[in-house]
Amino acid sequence: MNEKQCLNIDVSYAAALARLRIEEEEKPSLQKDMNEIVEYINMLSEVDVTDVQPTMHAIDLKNVWREDICVITENLKEQIIANAPAHVDHELIKVPQVIPGEGI
Repeated sequence: MNEKQCLNIDVSYAAALARLRIEEEEKPSLQKDMNEIVEYINMLSEVDVTDVQPTMHAIDLKNVWREDICVITENLKEQIIANAPAHVDHELIKVPQVIPGEGI
């Protein structure tokens, strides 16, 4: 697009789609801004990118993962219950009430 072209973007319709309330005096300014955005997008679409590799990230970094090590802890349940401040029947950990109403 070499020549500047005026687009007729329906600002009211775009605002309704975005659930935005705009004042009448804002519409000309928004119309101008939207036209400039579309012009810039059109300018970008004219760039020749045939020999450009697609990029996922600007910096080629790799994650460094540690090896998974499975640790088997015997009597884990008993250890957790023993460290809990309060428990019921050696099975459940008692916590402060979160939802109002009857509790245990």
